[in-house]
Amino acid sequence: MLTTGLTWSRTPNAYAWLGGEISTTPQMALCRCGGSEIKPTCDGACASNGFTDRKDPKRVPDKRDRFEGVQLTVFDNRGICQHSGFCTGRLNTVFHTEGAFVTPSGGRMDDIIRAVRDCPSGALSFGVNGVEARDQVDWEHSRERVIEVTKDGPYRITGGIALADAQGEPVMRARGASLEHYALCRCGHSQNKPFCSGMHWYIDFKDPVPDSDTTPTLFEWAGGLPALTRMTRIFYEKHVPEDPLLAPLFANMSPDHPVRVARWLGEVFGGPKLYTEIYGGYDRMISQHLGKALTEEKRARWVELICLSAQEAALPSDAEFQAAFRSYIEWGSRIALENSQLGAKPPPHMPMPRWSWVCDATPGSRVSALAPSGAETAEAGVELPRPDEAVGFEQHVKPLFRERDRKSMKFAFDLWSYDDVRNNAQAILERVKAGTMPCDEAWPSTWVEVFDRWTQSGMSK
Repeated sequence: MLTTGLTWSRTPNAYAWLGGEISTTPQMALCRCGGSEIKPTCDGACASNGFTDRKDPKRVPDKRDRFEGVQLTVFDNRGICQHSGFCTGRLNTVFHTEGAFVTPSGGRMDDIIRAVRDCPSGALSFGVNGVEARDQVDWEHSRERVIEVTKDGPYRITGGIALADAQGEPVMRARGASLEHYALCRCGHSQNKPFCSGMHWYIDFKDPVPDSDTTPTLFEWAGGLPALTRMTRIFYEKHVPEDPLLAPLFANMSPDHPVRVARWLGEVFGGPKLYTEIYGGYDRMISQHLGKALTEEKRARWVELICLSAQEAALPSDAEFQAAFRSYIEWGSRIALENSQLGAKPPPHMPMPRWSWVCDATPGSRVSALAPSGAETAEAGVELPRPDEAVGFEQHVKPLFRERDRKSMKFAFDLWSYDDVRNNAQAILERVKAGTMPCDEAWPSTWVEVFDRWTQSGMSK
């Protein structure tokens, strides 16, 4: 039921953007105004911040277009698009940001169908021989009832969860809209409430960021289970079937095999222990390779195509992630090759592998050659003391160190820690005077002078 919050009578599953489960109850309210301090739960802010769920009369019109192609027809309603970029970003030969939105003869049928099915707003559909195949687009009978709280974006609803207004009546839908999957506004600024219209991009809507000094896991950096599942689906649905080496090997895989592999990778990369809890852990994975007699040629092809799938699924392309990701793919595939040989006797009851960043190559551990200069990215909070003013760490010294400086030195000490900077003040002073710290550009002389004054005046906190 839809009022100022979002409630339901039959409890669905709910997940955060990384795929972690959110506790739900038969009756609970989720924030729709964007102002709650306890997102995604409503705290009543909508009652005092002027929130309204009226539609904007200037919204994109409710108009359904039909695009005929050689293999299939694509249907689209721009009026309910949430601008996730899943289609234009992943299949830009068919879906475009300029000109005609859809050119349905510009891609393979399976790629187009995958893009249409992945459309979170339900704006897209497809047809064969001119007849819409809505039952193939919607997975109501095979997809679980889920509310996904996306990162800095809308609620994505799947599984045919009914949507009703405050009076209990079904919410009116746009032409051709899916009843099985749709996206609901979470920022409070949609032009098409209660549905998302992509306004979260324009208002720069952000969820609260938890205070954490810890390096993100590979799982978090990759984008969690949604990203890993997107990759494994591309691999097993697109690349494996057309490969003469791998297609026979996976011809009898179960329908949920891509999900299983994504959960395995998620657990290995530091995410929730779903593979262990659902399927049985490392022993279960080993059992899938015993007696398969894999060859080096098959292993190498598997590595090649899973890395290609990661690229097509838009997993991070930075050097640090790719080093860690590819090192595991090489290591894991070679262990699978070894375990698959006839007569192999893998040690039983081994723990799940846990993979992390390679050789301290973590996000932020280096300055990219393509990054703006230090002067361009200096923190706006830098406040230089007056000549007669006492220099303090919190007010004057700490702001001189950017977050990237802090990350690059975390292996030695914390530049945002008073005790660490005080204990290493002389070494830091020598480096900033020499222009060797930070490593991307020397400090301005006025900053060096402030740090020097601090070291000579008692290094107050």
